[in-house]
Amino acid sequence: MQVDQKLVSHLAHLSRLNVAPDKMDKLVVDMQDLVGFVEKLNELDTTGTPPLMHMGDSVNVLRSDEINGSMEREEALKNAPSQNGVFIKVPKVINK
Repeated sequence: MQVDQKLVSHLAHLSRLNVAPDKMDKLVVDMQDLVGFVEKLNELDTTGTPPLMHMGDSVNVLRSDEINGSMEREEALKNAPSQNGVFIKVPKVINK
């Protein structure tokens, strides 16, 4: 695949990026290197290689769910800086 200024400009437009004209040549060279690297990877024979699902041998260790009691309202409101006996009062953050 040939990468040129027209292709890079088109990709920049699709990506909503503004590329400075003085940076265009460097970006074309970088993208050519990237495409060359991917083409080199495509030369590898991966027949019989299973797909990699995880980067390591570790697996997620999840705890089992436990049903616990909930906190009483009075206990929850005890540490609230401002409350009205039923709800925690917070400062208004949305103006209409």
